[in-house]
Amino acid sequence: MNSEFYYQLTAILLLVSGLSISIYYRHKAQLAGKQAGDQISARAEEKTVFLILRSVFGLALWLGSMLYLINPSWMAWSQISLPPAVRWAGAIIGLTGVPLMYWVFSSLGRNVTRTTAVRKEHSLVTFGPYRYVRHPLYSVGMLNFLGFSLLSANWFIFACAVIGFAAIMARTPLEEQRLIERFGDEYRFYIERTGRYLPKL
Repeated sequence: MNSEFYYQLTAILLLVSGLSISIYYRHKAQLAGKQAGDQISARAEEKTVFLILRSVFGLALWLGSMLYLINPSWMAWSQISLPPAVRWAGAIIGLTGVPLMYWVFSSLGRNVTRTTAVRKEHSLVTFGPYRYVRHPLYSVGMLNFLGFSLLSANWFIFACAVIGFAAIMARTPLEEQRLIERFGDEYRFYIERTGRYLPKL
């Protein structure tokens, strides 16, 4: 058994853990929205350019990741040479993000959405990680994929993650504007005391 097998096995653990948490809480929020008659259309609520960028690079990111998990040799064309210490550091970074992701989703509860839209029954979450950061889900997601990129030693996966995160950063002001429209001064005060992606110093 070569060392790549152990990297692959760790990557499977990382991705399956994070994906399971995400699917569980998103499905739970979607069911709650259906029961409340609160449906959200991604096409109607998100600007086309952000939707296209998120879809294209998100698909490329997940496709590249899945191909690596199934057979690393399929992504050998974009693999770079990294020392084992760096790759295992990536594993630690990524796996650290898993409990953080659980913390974020469990704090969000039914407020999880796929777009910049705000549900009718949306409540402003200011506890858990949201006490310090307004968008910890984006921060943790990037942390996970940074770890995954180092673990897989793959520049294509890293590039897709960076471009996808850049698209998210570009749409965040729109998301915050919708939250200001929904919560008014409460959200403005919240902005003053928290950081967008990292805790405020």
